[in-house]
Amino acid sequence: MHISFLLHNAYGIGGTIRTTYNLASTLAEQHDVEIVSVFRHRDEPVFAPGQGVRVRHLVDLRRDTADADDPERQRPAEVFPRAEGRYEQYSALTDRRIAEHLASVEADVVVGTRPGLNVHLARQTRRGPLRVGQEHLTLDNHSPQLRLALRGVYPRLDALTTTTEADARSYRRKMRLPGVRVQAVPNPVPAPGIEPADGSGKWVVAAGRLAPVKRYDLLIKAFAKVAAERPDWRLRIYGGGKQKDKLRALIDQLGLYNHVYLMGPAHPIEPEWAKGSLAAVTSSMESFGMTIVEAMRCGLPVVSTDCPHGPGEIISDGVDGRLVKVGSVDAIASGLLGLINDDELRQRMSHAALEDSARFDPARIAERYESLFTDLGARAGASLGGRMRGSLHRTRAALLGSAYAVRDAGHAAWRQKGHTS
Repeated sequence: MHISFLLHNAYGIGGTIRTTYNLASTLAEQHDVEIVSVFRHRDEPVFAPGQGVRVRHLVDLRRDTADADDPERQRPAEVFPRAEGRYEQYSALTDRRIAEHLASVEADVVVGTRPGLNVHLARQTRRGPLRVGQEHLTLDNHSPQLRLALRGVYPRLDALTTTTEADARSYRRKMRLPGVRVQAVPNPVPAPGIEPADGSGKWVVAAGRLAPVKRYDLLIKAFAKVAAERPDWRLRIYGGGKQKDKLRALIDQLGLYNHVYLMGPAHPIEPEWAKGSLAAVTSSMESFGMTIVEAMRCGLPVVSTDCPHGPGEIISDGVDGRLVKVGSVDAIASGLLGLINDDELRQRMSHAALEDSARFDPARIAERYESLFTDLGARAGASLGGRMRGSLHRTRAALLGSAYAVRDAGHAAWRQKGHTS
């Protein structure tokens, strides 16, 4: 099977990029796999492609390249949806290059990895390949304008995957995708390749962007309560972001400069997890919870807020970690202290975390994708007639989706004029 991933930038750093490389590398053990990056801004990818994975790009942004000065880059994109978060990086040039790629792609399966690219996939892929869109955020994360744009084109996909069952249910209930297989497939997280944490380090570890949604302010305030009771424990927070100065000021204000450390980004992160004995996640929302699985795979039980959507589908509360109330400093502090003060419980949860997180191994996730692709191919039919029937079914679904989008746009405009439904 020839599988082609369409990725925003395979040369950068990020959860979706890392996930795509993990999945592609595993699938390449049995299949012909390529990653097509819309952009290239450096000579080599940060993440090394696995053996057999080909990486190529459509637009070269490196200095002194023809693409960098192409006048089409100054003209706005018309296919990539304006409401998508990356819209400003796209242009008439990317519209044309992506369209040319999808019109000639030779793969059996084409996989889009973000909403804007899924729109290209749905509208421009030539007849023949299966079209599979991935959603790495959640439906609730998308603005009403983006949801409206997606509703008009997502019915043309063969399948849409989400990272959680909760999000899959939201798409089935709210998006009206007749004929589209909506399936939850979690992100793959490989075994770390290092010895797991031995539980001797008196460190709580957190990792992720220093962004408001991660609520590190709550974690720092909670750790003030932890340090008051257990001054022998420390907190390390890995990651970079705009909130660094604000968090540093909070640490100083609470007198925690000898207890809480902003460590900056770390790559690879696995050795840093293994230095700790406990992990913390205090987000107000997690579309999946990659850091939760990473920590568990290194033998750390995780104290996490029970936020939408991922933590509750990853952590078995009281078995391999703790789920605590969202937004509560007291609940976070209590969850941490409950494990800090009970060595036996923490060790038991550590072993459970190692065992339970094995279900996210890339080999197991790749099997789920293989099964999905095989089932979709069988459903579409191997014969020309089967392919045509599948195409006609998707065309009918797309027309229905477009009709729903137009109707909902009318409803939205009507309500904006002061009416109520």
